[in-house]
This record gives sequence, structure tokens and C-alpha cells, in this order.
Amino acid sequence: MDNASNRNAVTSQAADINSPFNTPEQVSAKDKGLILTIVVILLILIGMAIIGFLCIKQGPDTIQGQGDATEIRISGKMPGRIAEFYAEEGQQVKAGDTLVRIHSSLLDARMEQAQAMEDVTRAANRKVDAGTRKQIISAAKDLVDQAQAAVGISEKTYRRMQNLYEKGVVSEQKRDEAKAAYDAAVAGKAAAQSQYELAVAGAQKEDKEAAEAMVNVSKASVKEVGAILEDQYLIAPCDGEITVVYPEVSELVATGAPIMSLQKDDHWAVFNMRENMLKDLRNGSKIKVHIPALDIHTTMTVYYIRDLGTYANWQATKSTGDYDARTFQVKARPEQRIDGFRPGMSVIYEGIEK
Repeated sequence: MDNASNRNAVTSQAADINSPFNTPEQVSAKDKGLILTIVVILLILIGMAIIGFLCIKQGPDTIQGQGDATEIRISGKMPGRIAEFYAEEGQQVKAGDTLVRIHSSLLDARMEQAQAMEDVTRAANRKVDAGTRKQIISAAKDLVDQAQAAVGISEKTYRRMQNLYEKGVVSEQKRDEAKAAYDAAVAGKAAAQSQYELAVAGAQKEDKEAAEAMVNVSKASVKEVGAILEDQYLIAPCDGEITVVYPEVSELVATGAPIMSLQKDDHWAVFNMRENMLKDLRNGSKIKVHIPALDIHTTMTVYYIRDLGTYANWQATKSTGDYDARTFQVKARPEQRIDGFRPGMSVIYEGIEK
């Protein structure tokens, strides 16, 4: 029965092939119709693409910037250990508020040493200014008096010998001996007078100047250590917000190491623009911006325009590469304070205000 079915199928196929309705001309007409349909569809698609290209214009480039603000790093000259913080991250502070205290036992010891040295030099200077003791001056005066008495006696003796020599009573040698004794007494008096005057005058001018200079040196040492110790309490230089605190309490910090960051409330927006977008943009220009995070539209004033140098991105102005457009950085400040505007927020440039 299967063989009979197969024979009937073969016979049916043969009949279809030999059918007068499936001629070669009919098959060719079907192919032509299909090709024509495809061509028409392609023409329609091309036409729609051309119409779309001509009717749909490319929108302007979106220029996106971000908020920024001045950030000051709080640091000091004094190395030491963090003793206490008086402000924390996120806290608003005023200019002059104390922020942190640093302790250094080494600098405390240096201050005591400098103060002790100042006391020593001041005492030495007072001693020089006080001059010679009264007892020494009195003794020098007594020596002058003794020398004066010796001059008087030797002078009388010399005159007697001179008279006797003139009368021929004594020899010339005796007269000369009296003369020598008189001259020695005069010289002794001069020496005693010099010692007395030196005792009364006190120290030399150079000694006084040296003592005074030592006092100034010790005072400068105290002032130097004091200047460093002034930074044991660091204060806020301006109003702002504490954004970052770097060390922890009891940690050691070096000279000039940043301890915390203070962000001023002077926010602005920063944009990077190609030079072909700066035709009408100048310092003082008013620009319209949108801050998506706050969902507000506002006006800002441009105050800074500067090229970013060769390290910035360059972009060809045409596909054929007519010339490369350089990138410029543009900064603008809000005309009035914007509540909630923080560094890092996106700012969309919407054009120059007419």
C-alpha cells in the first residue's frame, strides 16, 4: 500500500510540472514583481531618510560644568600631638573660632630654657650697669690719698736736699736720690688716680654693649619659641564649613601638615568650553544656567576665562579637520547667594543673557 502511495505522489508532481499554468514566462513575472516591490520599499526608505535629515536639525551641544568653592587647609608651624578638636566635619565656623589644640612637651621645655637664659643675661647686664662696688672705689680712693701724702713728703725732702746741695753740705748723689724718690711718688699718685677713675667709671663701653646684645639675643630666642607656641591653638581664618579632618586626637603632626580643610562660602561654577563657543563671551558677561540638583534657573557673571594649555582636550571643528578647537576654562559667580549650592553639583550652561 505504501508503494502505491509513492507512485501516486510522483505522478502528481509530474502532472504539476507539465501543467500549462506553470510556464517559464509565469515564473519570470513573479520574480520581476518581487524585485519591483523591494525597489519600491527601498526608495520609500531612502526618501524618508532624506526628509528626516532635512527636517530634523541637530540640537546644540550641552555644556555641563560643576560647582566649586575656595578650600583652605588649616595647618601650623608647631609640631606636636593633637590634644583636642573644637570643630568637627560639617560644622559651620566663624572667623577667629578655635579649631584645634596641639601640645608639645619639647617646645614647653625649650620655652623654659629660653626664659632662663634671658634671666641670666639680664642679671649680667644689670651687673655691668651697676658698675664697680663701693668698697673697691673706696679702697682706690684711699690709695690716691696715700700717694698724695707720699708726693708731699718726697717733695719736701727733695727741696731740703736741693738747698743743702747748693750750700755744699750734701753730695750730688744724695740730692739725686731725693729727686728720684719725689718722681716715683708723683708716678705712684698718677697710677693710683687712674685706678680710682677706672673704678668710678665702671665697665668699658664695649662690655656694656656686649651685655646688652646678649640680652637681645635671649629675648629673640624667647620670642621665637613663643611664635611657634602661638600655633598650639589654630583658629579659623574666615567663615566657612569644615569639610575634612585629617588626623585623630593623640596623633602626631609635623610642621605645616594639614589638619583640616575649611571651605569658604564663595561658590562659583566652572565650565570647559571649546574656543568656537566663546565668540560673545567676555569677562563680565551674564550667562543663564540651570542647576539640576536644586531644579533652579539662575544668572551668573563670568569673571575668569583661560585656556587649559596643551594638556587639555582638542577637537576638530569639521570632519575634514579644518582646525583644532582649543579648550578654555570659564568661571562664573552667582549674582546672589544660592542656598544649597555645593561644590560638585552639575551646572548646565544655557547661553548668554540678552
